[in-house]
Amino acid sequence: MGIAPVTEAKQNSDIAALPFEAALKELEAIVAKLERGDVPLEESIDIYTRGEALKARCDALLKQAEARIEKITLGADGKPTGTAPLDVEN
Repeated sequence: MGIAPVTEAKQNSDIAALPFEAALKELEAIVAKLERGDVPLEESIDIYTRGEALKARCDALLKQAEARIEKITLGADGKPTGTAPLDVEN
């Protein structure tokens, strides 16, 4: 009996729980490793796939953060009157 192959979904299942900073740090490490070019082909494919998933996670977290950012609204006298949602492009 051989070892069952790890599916892409199972391999990357932990990414959904990563905070932005951890996902970005790992993505940067993957990019550096791929740029060095000293990774075997199969491993390159695996880490590239993981890098794509990490990039998607970072993008999603950034969009969530943008949606939460508020801009300060000013009254006619130029003084802050409150906040309003930031206009986020869809």
